[in-house]
Amino acid sequence: MLLTLVIAYLLITIAIGLYAAKRVKNSADFAIAGRKLPLAMIVTTTFATWFGSETVLGIPAKFVNGGLNGVIEDPFGAGTCLILVGLFFAGKLYRMNLLTISDYYRERYGRAVEVVCSLIIMLSYLGWVSAQVTALGLVFNVLSDGAIAVPAGMVIGVVSILAYTLFGGMWSVAITDFIQMIILVTGLAILAVFAGNLAGGADKVIALATSRDLFKFWPEPSFKDVVFFFAAAITMMLGSIPQQDVFQRVMSANSPGAATKGPVIGGICYILFAFVPMFLVASALIIMPQQTAELLKDDPQKVLPTLVLTQMPFVMQVLFFGALLSAIKSTASATLLAPSVTFVENIWRQFNPRMGDREELKTMRITVLVFSALVLFYAIRMQGTSIYEMVSGAYQITLVGAFVPLLFGLYWSRATTQGAIFSIVLGILTWVLFLATPAGAEFPAQLAGVLAAFSGMLIGSLGPQAIRNSHAPHHQVPGVA
Repeated sequence: MLLTLVIAYLLITIAIGLYAAKRVKNSADFAIAGRKLPLAMIVTTTFATWFGSETVLGIPAKFVNGGLNGVIEDPFGAGTCLILVGLFFAGKLYRMNLLTISDYYRERYGRAVEVVCSLIIMLSYLGWVSAQVTALGLVFNVLSDGAIAVPAGMVIGVVSILAYTLFGGMWSVAITDFIQMIILVTGLAILAVFAGNLAGGADKVIALATSRDLFKFWPEPSFKDVVFFFAAAITMMLGSIPQQDVFQRVMSANSPGAATKGPVIGGICYILFAFVPMFLVASALIIMPQQTAELLKDDPQKVLPTLVLTQMPFVMQVLFFGALLSAIKSTASATLLAPSVTFVENIWRQFNPRMGDREELKTMRITVLVFSALVLFYAIRMQGTSIYEMVSGAYQITLVGAFVPLLFGLYWSRATTQGAIFSIVLGILTWVLFLATPAGAEFPAQLAGVLAAFSGMLIGSLGPQAIRNSHAPHHQVPGVA
């Protein structure tokens, strides 16, 4: 019965998404909803993009094992990213009237940097979308009591998302996000109240979390602990800023005000609401202590679904899986769309510069289909990797490769194309070097990479200028010794 209701819910979201697809008349409608979304929809769609499988399954699993210190990357880093986008990036980028974030790299630094940054951004999505696909497979496996294997569940999930994303693009994503976020927030809030009552009151849950030191946030005052804490914090906080899905939300706004306020409100709501799944998993420690202890050793991501399926009435189960699917589908649809639009606009167009709008729209849809197949293959190959690790690993490459050129390009007039190339090359090489050697165990690879990227930008931009100045003829001013 529960599985039947979940499938019915999937069919309803597909129908809504296909209805929204009627609004798509050109590539701008498909990519950025024709820049017509109001503030309320920008808030829900930024919140929805972040609130995915890792928030409902990954974050609680990390929290119950390592406390708040273990989830600095997400939700704290991820939510702060949206706030920073709204405060420092959205206004400047919105006024440039671009279709993709990679268009900015072309305008500021030229074609070579555009293509390289596009490839970096597209590559980063493999891990993130795979995490959502993995969660879909897990949901269908749990709901069918093992009758549907995880890979088969992944296929069902991807097909259900493709059904509307393929036709409706950003319009379908935004409208389904809006409805799914209402279901998500309502469902998880009711579940939290019910779980608190089962545990003997919210105060009991908070007292247990306090006694287990789960609210400990800051690292130990040693150099190694502090730098690894800082590196984890900036991975999504800064690494997610040069991402096409975040940029699409900013560009989809119907005004500069909606573009700047939407991500800030969405980011604050995300950080606050991410505590609800953490509260639910902490309540499981009281409600089913023995089962939770076993699951924490085996697969902590199954604690929440098991709590709901074994301890809660049918209505609560419907609410939970409706909320979980809403979270996963909203994130997955957005993250399938973003790299596909980037590929067509910033790479494929290089080989077909005279491509008309109708042809571009068709190519975007084909690319969504191809990218979905790649993600499905990757997710099946990566089975066994935690959802949280898949997500956090996805942002390291954009942090070391694409963040510094974006930041300096917007805020430093002396940034040059050579500086951007130096930044990208040094950042990625240093990151790979630290990942591949024991040095990465002593100093975080992503922090080493971003520091090298900063150095590369400064050396590449200022170096040639300093050399030119040193070779310039010095004319002595008359009357001065």
